[in-house]
Amino acid sequence: MNSWTNSTLGDLAEFQRGLDLPVGDRHDGPFPVVAATAPVGTHHSFKVKGPGVVIGRSGSIGGGQFIESDFWPLNTTLWVKDFKGNDPRFTFYFVTNIDFTGLNAGSSVPTLNRNHIHQIAVRYPADVDEQRAIAGVLGALDDKIEQNRRTAQALERLARAIFRAWFVDFEPVKAKAAGATAFPGMPQPVFDALPTRFVDSAIGPVPDGWEVKAIGDVVTAKGGGTPSTTNSDYWDGGEHCWATPKDMSRLSHPVLLDTERRITDAGVNSISSGILPVGTVLMSSRAPVGYLAIAGVPTAINQGFIAMVCDGPLPPTYVLNWAFTSMDAIKAHASGTTFPEISKKNFRPLPVVQPTDDVIAAYEQTADPLFELITMCVKENEQLAVMHDYLLPKLLSGQVRVPVGAQHAAPLQPLQPLQPLQPLQPPPVSQPTAPLQPQPPGQAVRKIG
Repeated sequence: MNSWTNSTLGDLAEFQRGLDLPVGDRHDGPFPVVAATAPVGTHHSFKVKGPGVVIGRSGSIGGGQFIESDFWPLNTTLWVKDFKGNDPRFTFYFVTNIDFTGLNAGSSVPTLNRNHIHQIAVRYPADVDEQRAIAGVLGALDDKIEQNRRTAQALERLARAIFRAWFVDFEPVKAKAAGATAFPGMPQPVFDALPTRFVDSAIGPVPDGWEVKAIGDVVTAKGGGTPSTTNSDYWDGGEHCWATPKDMSRLSHPVLLDTERRITDAGVNSISSGILPVGTVLMSSRAPVGYLAIAGVPTAINQGFIAMVCDGPLPPTYVLNWAFTSMDAIKAHASGTTFPEISKKNFRPLPVVQPTDDVIAAYEQTADPLFELITMCVKENEQLAVMHDYLLPKLLSGQVRVPVGAQHAAPLQPLQPLQPLQPLQPPPVSQPTAPLQPQPPGQAVRKIG
């Protein structure tokens, strides 16, 4: 195996402070404007050619962002001015593995001085081919995580677009009334049974035979609570998930598979709503109103939720997408002086369209496989992230060595789609869905294309 060198961070890469670019001077363009932890916009010109590496200099220090395109680093960052012949992506992974907190030079605001970090003693492979092999292993994991994230995001948008087309804009009914003999994605027998006229309702015209009901009449809306934090019997050794809005804020996709804290049987018994079943639609009711997810595991909840137990005619995927499309109305019924909060009393009367049973079943048969794939992507990404976090320090310390050329190994294979998805075609919608936008991953490691 090739040798590793003992040196300083400044010998691996030379860092430079970023440049000012006030918000008022920015003009939308193709080049990301990069702050300490994330991109904060775009600009029509750039200061640094990609690929580049950026770490936080002020406010939030360290971390790491890998920017493949040309970019503008703000003055809250340090960017690599000279890679000294080293591989940029390896350098990115290397700096994400360094804890810079001990070099904080700020009194009130955390700050890094580039001259100080250049003196950090480091050990790294001198052979660029070995650097690329290490980056190739970690990069394959990151690329698969990103692929899964984009796949899940596209599936979410597809399910939401179908919901809006069928149940908000009523496009299949309108199409049939206009003389169409079929509608993309809708089973033919279901389309044939659709009405061809609309009737008045409390929310405006709806298809004949469909009903408008209060959401509280078709789901069971529940709240939660917090077991006494001074009673260790409620917490120590807890095995039951206990969700808070903070857990929801961390979700990249609307499926909850775990929680930060767990409670015991005694803790569960102290909450009136107890354990909610898989398939419950969870909505944060305050701070803020509107985080949404379907419970993928049985869970208890704190008082910051309205939980919709789907024990009536509407399945979880329908209720979830109703909540997404009705969020403006939901928030309009919130109140509060310190922060908005919607109560169960104000939530339960909100209107929801209840189609005929055959249309509900058709949507469920279409949307459920999409949500299953989303859940598969989320679960696989959790496993990949654990593997990434396990390998990162071992690869970058030389504890685990990668044979040179391993970066050319076959890429990780994508998840195989479920069979029901094969014939599915997205229906036309009244307004085009927004183009797929990258969503920043975890704060410590970011990749910007």
